[in-house]
Parts: sequence; C-alpha cells; structure tokens
Amino acid sequence: MKIFIHPCTSYIHLPLVLLVILLLSAAAADADLREDTETAVSTLHQNVAAQKFPDDMKSLDLVFEVAHRYFVNNDAETADKFYLLALQKSQIIESMLHEYEIEPVTEPSEVSQPLEVKQTGAPSGNELSADARSSRLVGSKGVYSVAKFDTIRLVAAKLGVTQRHLRDMNNLDAKASLKIGQKLAYNNRKIIPQQIKDGIIVNIPDRTLYYFQRGALVTSLPVALGSVVKNEKYVWQTPVGKFKITAKIKDPTWTVPSSIQTQMEEQGKEVVVTVPPGPENPLGKYAIRTSIPGILIHSTTRPSSIYSFSSHGCIRLSPDQMEAFYSRIKVNTRGEIIYKPVKLVVTENGRVFLEVHHDAYNRSVNLVSEARQMVEKQHLSNAVDWEKFKTVVQQKSGVAEDISL
Repeated sequence: MKIFIHPCTSYIHLPLVLLVILLLSAAAADADLREDTETAVSTLHQNVAAQKFPDDMKSLDLVFEVAHRYFVNNDAETADKFYLLALQKSQIIESMLHEYEIEPVTEPSEVSQPLEVKQTGAPSGNELSADARSSRLVGSKGVYSVAKFDTIRLVAAKLGVTQRHLRDMNNLDAKASLKIGQKLAYNNRKIIPQQIKDGIIVNIPDRTLYYFQRGALVTSLPVALGSVVKNEKYVWQTPVGKFKITAKIKDPTWTVPSSIQTQMEEQGKEVVVTVPPGPENPLGKYAIRTSIPGILIHSTTRPSSIYSFSSHGCIRLSPDQMEAFYSRIKVNTRGEIIYKPVKLVVTENGRVFLEVHHDAYNRSVNLVSEARQMVEKQHLSNAVDWEKFKTVVQQKSGVAEDISL
C-alpha cells in the first residue's frame, strides 16, 4: 500500500500521518510473524512430527491456539508474544526432527548415497530426555549408521564432535576402520553460547555457527576455524569481533593471501596468486564475505576438516550445509565471532548443564575458575554435584553435561 502525503498537508497533521505509516508497518510485521508461525506449525504436521514427538506437538498446538484467540480478540500485542513463542517451539521441534534423521555429507569422490542417522527407538538411553530439552540446548544423544567411504574423522566432522569422543563412546581403536552399517553412538549436545534477535554467532572453542531469526535459533552448524598457528610470520587464528555480511559469491575465485603465498614459497611449491572456480578451489561453490578483513564463510573441498582448527582464519562449512545456509543469509546480516570455552545453562526443568572446551587459542586464564564463577554468579552452588563438575572440567569433552545434584 502506498500513502500519498499532499504537499499542502499542514505541520500539525504530519505526526498523525507518520503514526498511520508506523501502524501499517507494524501490522505488516505482525502479519509476517503470524504467517511464519502458521507455516512452521503446518509444515511440522505435514512431516508427521506429532507421531514422533506427540507431547511437544500438543504443547505447540496449545500455544498456537492461544495466540490465535488473542488475535481474534484484537489483542495484537499479546497475540504476537504467543505467536513468537509458538514459532520458537516449532523451530526446536524442527531441529529435533533433523537430529532424528540427518542427511549425508558427500565427499568429492563419493557417489551420493542415502545415509541413515537416526535416534534409536529402544530405551537405550540415547533419546533426548525431557530434562535436556531446552531452548538453550541443541543437539542430542543419538546413533549414527556408517556409510560408504566413512572414516572416524569424517563422521566426527558430520556430527560436530571430536574423533576422540567417537572412539571413547564406542570403544574404538585409534586405527580402527569402519564398516558400512556399523552403529556409532554419539552425543553432540551443546549450549547455545549467546542468543540474539537476528544474525550469526560463531563460538570459536566449540567450532559451531549459530544462526538466529526473530530471537529463535534457526540452525547450528559445525565449522572449521583458524589454525592455532600464531607466530611472527603467521597469525591464522580466527579473530573475534562483530561483523556484517558484505557480499555473497557463487563459484568464487580465490585470491591467495600473501601469507599463504609466502608459505608456498618456503615449502618449495609453486606460488599461486589466484585459483579460479572449480574442483581445485578450496572455497568450494559458495563464499560469503564478512566485514572482517580476509574472513569468509565458505564451503570447502575438504569435508573431513569440519569441526577442526585447520583453516587460515576463515569459517568453513560442509558443502551440503553451505548451500542451504548460503540461500538463507542476506547481505547486511549482522554477526559476531566470540570466544567462550566454558558455557553454563539451567534448563526449564531446573537442570544445570556445563560444557567445557579446550582453550585452543590459550586466551582464558583458568577454565576451572571460570566455570566456578559461572556457577556462583547464578547462585547454583547448592544445586550442583561438584564431583560431576570436576569431571566435566577435567575432560573438556565439548559436550553439554548434566551436573545437577
């Protein structure tokens, strides 16, 4: 709708016109929220989420019904609060569905094949318990079914866990080879490090990218980040700081940074200045430029490098995940790269979860002290099992663990 303001409109009436414009804009925003929520709820029902998560879907339907009642009664402000809550709930259930069945990552030399990565239906302790379901937690315990060409390293990259985690959970030898169809237990549950209204958060220690819309987490993706290398010649650690997306490039040409050219020369390799689009381009098919100089979010020709510190500072995503992420992100989207090796959260059911990572870049003074301060700051000392606390801090597994009494 266009609003025409006549040149003769008096000054005294101008605020009224502006108010009309603002009200119409707000109405359009409200309509978008209602439409997004209706679409999300409808999609979940079409995907038979009610059969897999009946209690969660009943709760979602109830919240959505309350929102609709307030909307019908012309209480738009309250309606929007419940629509937003319903949208957030639907996104949590959607993430649970994705955890229930994960699509494969395809190696460059691999023929695309269906992978089965599912939560087991037997009461083996692998299901996500009610206490662990929270808007501040992502991931779950699950069972992965090994596919052709899978290695421990590649499976760990797909799931966003360490190789050691997979070996320890499944009693595997370090040199063990995997068999097609072999079942691997895993736990990739994580605490969302920081929630924002819209945009991207990348937490360096947990090597994960979090994308938010309307205050709700849309997706969390394992990434590869800058190498721990830091000396007089090279600093390839991913920097912290706020940024915004400045450009999106399909089939990018890689302009090789001077530091990498110097490394090539020192290693006796041919010095390459640019790499055109194609299978030899380490940026893959998609690249997203950030306002931080030299830092891209891009695909990779090395899927097994995901969830490691192996880039020259850039943020790598798996090829299959990068395509969907690329289509969602818009230029001017804002984000922030942070460094939080210790995370603590209390779930809606009062359970305390602690997640501790190795201080890869050696930036924290004392992880034990930092974790203890978090507990004390939230007045949780009497709710924590301190033996569990000690174990989680010592292991630094990068998994959110319940340390409640």
